[in-house]
Amino acid sequence: MKKSLLFLVGVLLCLQTQFAAAQSRAVTGKVTDAGGSGLPGVSVTVKSSTNGAVTDGNGVYSVNVPSDKNALVFSYIGYVSQEVVIGSKSQINISLVEDATALSEVVVVGYGTQKKSQMTGAISQVTAKQITEMPLTSLGQALQGRAAGVDVSQSGSKPGSAPRILIRGRRSFNAGNDPLYVVDGIPLSAGYEDINPNDIQSMEVLKDATATAIYGARGANGVILVTTKRGANKGKTTVTFDTYAGASNAYSKLDLFSGAEFAEYVREAYRATNLYKDAAGNAVPTGKSDPAADAKIAVLGGDPKVAAGLAAGNNTQYQDLILRTGMMQNHTVGIQGGNDRTSFYISAGFFQDKGITKGLDFTRNSLRANIDHQVNKRLKVGMSTYMMYSVRNGENLNPYGNTLNANPLGSAYNADGSLVFEPTNDALLSNPLSEIVDGVNIDNTKKYRIFNSIYAEVKILDGLTYKLNLGPDFTQQRWGRFIGSETNARRRGDAQAFNENRFGFNMTMENILNYSKTFGKHTLNVTGVQSIQKDNFERYRTDVQGIPAQAQSFHSLNSATSVLGVQSSLTEWTINSFMGRVNYSFNDKYLLTATMRRDGSSRFGENTKYGNFPGVAVGWNITNEDFMKNVTFIDMLKLRAGWGKVGNQGVNPYQTQGLLARTTYAFGATGAFGFRPGTISNPDLRWESSSNANIGLDFSVYRGRVQGSLEFYETNTKSLLLNDFLPGDIGFNFFSNNVGHTRNKGIELGVTTVNVNSKNGFKWTTDFQFTKNKEEIVSLYNGKVDDLGNRWFIGYPLNTYFDWKKEGIWQTSEADLAKSFGSEVGQIKVQDTNGDGKITADDRTLIGNDVPKWAGGLTNRFEFKGFDLSFFLFGRFGTTILSGFHRNQLQLAGRYQQIKVDYWTPENPTNEFPRPKSNQEFPVYNSTLFYYDGSFIKLRNVNFGYTFSKGIAKKIGAESIRLYSSIQQPKIWSTYLSKYNGVDPEAAITTSATGTTEVTSGVTPSTTVTTFGLNIKF
Repeated sequence: MKKSLLFLVGVLLCLQTQFAAAQSRAVTGKVTDAGGSGLPGVSVTVKSSTNGAVTDGNGVYSVNVPSDKNALVFSYIGYVSQEVVIGSKSQINISLVEDATALSEVVVVGYGTQKKSQMTGAISQVTAKQITEMPLTSLGQALQGRAAGVDVSQSGSKPGSAPRILIRGRRSFNAGNDPLYVVDGIPLSAGYEDINPNDIQSMEVLKDATATAIYGARGANGVILVTTKRGANKGKTTVTFDTYAGASNAYSKLDLFSGAEFAEYVREAYRATNLYKDAAGNAVPTGKSDPAADAKIAVLGGDPKVAAGLAAGNNTQYQDLILRTGMMQNHTVGIQGGNDRTSFYISAGFFQDKGITKGLDFTRNSLRANIDHQVNKRLKVGMSTYMMYSVRNGENLNPYGNTLNANPLGSAYNADGSLVFEPTNDALLSNPLSEIVDGVNIDNTKKYRIFNSIYAEVKILDGLTYKLNLGPDFTQQRWGRFIGSETNARRRGDAQAFNENRFGFNMTMENILNYSKTFGKHTLNVTGVQSIQKDNFERYRTDVQGIPAQAQSFHSLNSATSVLGVQSSLTEWTINSFMGRVNYSFNDKYLLTATMRRDGSSRFGENTKYGNFPGVAVGWNITNEDFMKNVTFIDMLKLRAGWGKVGNQGVNPYQTQGLLARTTYAFGATGAFGFRPGTISNPDLRWESSSNANIGLDFSVYRGRVQGSLEFYETNTKSLLLNDFLPGDIGFNFFSNNVGHTRNKGIELGVTTVNVNSKNGFKWTTDFQFTKNKEEIVSLYNGKVDDLGNRWFIGYPLNTYFDWKKEGIWQTSEADLAKSFGSEVGQIKVQDTNGDGKITADDRTLIGNDVPKWAGGLTNRFEFKGFDLSFFLFGRFGTTILSGFHRNQLQLAGRYQQIKVDYWTPENPTNEFPRPKSNQEFPVYNSTLFYYDGSFIKLRNVNFGYTFSKGIAKKIGAESIRLYSSIQQPKIWSTYLSKYNGVDPEAAITTSATGTTEVTSGVTPSTTVTTFGLNIKF
């Protein structure tokens, strides 16, 4: 690959040289600011060329200009770029004007936009440039490490899986912690993963309550605003083509026992129980094997198939047989244009990810049309339509996990190359490769979605506008599952299948009034919103058994011999909202934002459907004060402070009502169905409410060479939606209630620096993001009392690990002490926490939690004469993970394949892992082996590209051409991965409703993806 890249670079340089002019002349001059002082570090480039220079400490420059070039471009951070015609001049002196656009740049804030200089809330922005820096499969990946306070983690490596996104930690146990996604002004009810990342212009993350209060009951977990690309009104149509393709491979695999190591591990398990004896009844010592002793063990010589494999020296590693090289490709064509009245953006996209395991893949086809039209001077209309069709295979399959228990001494194939369905006589394990035979194990989901954002905007008076937003969102999904006879689940029994259809329709309608006025030094903006959103979701499912022919799959359920079940449901909910917001600025120095939203949700109790959610924030542009005029190295300094209250409506519809449950009755010899009370109603159940205080500082120094934001925040969430427990003798164990209190507080820092901007055209910039969040439970339903059953502890995060603590392994010299604790040599030694000389439940202690002490991202970009190189590092530190692999692939009972670990034997007295024992299903206190340091650093992406000069691009009629190569996740630094034979500590993360983190056993391995891409603009 390195040779290919060097060859590509050489070819490009040759092409560049071929089109360079043969003659040149020198042009010199001086660049000054408005006061006449020389500006050092100004970039002076020859237009349509890579030639250039940088001014020295006095602002003086000298540049060689080819004879066929006639203009110089002067650019400097914090100043307006200028283009000067050279003509016959040999000396050009210019004065640059400070650029105020950095402060006047607008940011989407929800129901409108604001200048950066007038923002008072905590808002992070990710631009289109950052989004296109690396190949993306979903918008969630673009946020990782690029927005402080936003924790993005992979939810698995299966094609089509979407990352988990948390903003400033978890707040809720049962009501969900996912942020609200708003696309082109319309809140989403379905997932964000359907969106084509290439269509995104920018993403704004609203983090504090003063920013999210405008979304009231749904703003507790933060809001992500997605703005898609719009047309242009310059009368010119541009066409862009973005494409990449590449290969994916497993970054790492679990290191399992080889055939010989597995046999020795099994023998050791039987030695430990004094069952590994030769024909004379003598114990066979560690390191020795005996055919007669092997023959007495069912998983070794006692199984003829395994005995043959043992004699043949089999080492069947099913991981290697089931994994493959995957393929990823993405192609998007965009057309953008318009005139003074109509603008449009149209795109078509195709994305495909064929996973590293056969049967796992994801394909997405998308089509977008964004149109805006100025009907007359008062009326403007427009719409955004997005159509998507996706096919996902294997979402609920786990073929890789089946390889981890399979006996390596068995044979996967017959002599003729056909699969052996039962490589051993183990009744619970068939050949893992049989799970990926074509047609035998199908999990197929087809999804159709049409998402629209339609608006009409009327200018009523000067500064006063009315806007109507409509957002119909259609989703249809079909999930089909077929489990053939020759699978491990059916083991040659009758095939099973089901077909599930889901239909969703969500409609949003918003009426928005906006008034903006500037009078003297005062600027006022008032926004009023009335909104209603309705959701309708239907689900139908039929399960059958006895499909007569495998080719019928799940498409002919009527031919099955029996129906296992029929299900259907209808779920509806509505939210009605009113919002008012006032933004006031005096002399662009003193800023005020006040917001009030009132939401009513059908999900809540009859007495508490409505809630009020206020927010207020102030800002001070310190640099606009008179006393700052002489502080020239500070470009911008703004102090912000705010407080707000937002809600969480994340309970299931009808949860507040007393629901019925079906039961059975017997009338004599006749059975009948009836209904009984299933839940206790709570008409007073209301929103979870989160109050948030935020202090922020925005800064820019040395003409933008260093700029960023610093945030301090605290969020208190009360009236949690929890189960309040009841005495069991009344017929119910619990009911839904508003009890409990959680808190998050932390610090965020985001900094962008221009490290080098040299006269030879070399530029180096860095983006750094730092997040530190402390999550804790303040109280529960019994006040400040721990809940040991749910492992909820006052003062600790929502997911805290509470267990015995491993101190090591009992050694031979500790035989008597081990016996006094009810254990034996070679087994796990746990901490006697309370010192009472015995191990009981009271000795459990806090092991750790899944909240990182801090996380950060670092992006470096380098540019030099058309070449660009960037790499992105992301890390999470100080977190504990629960390893499902060390729970399910570390039973050490001498039956199943295991993770290769350093287990204890009399000749190997390690303190890492206990001695295998054949008479126990798993080691006593084996849960102490599940917890590991989850800290890691990832080299997430390396991207190298070359942008051809405009002269070369014009040869094929293009404005710009860029070739690039990208490597995603080439390196992971993690002790869990390298020292303890684990997997990627991030890619395997799964979450339950409470956000519980676990490295799930059998998850598809994390991948390294190498791609080559092309960006062309015509």
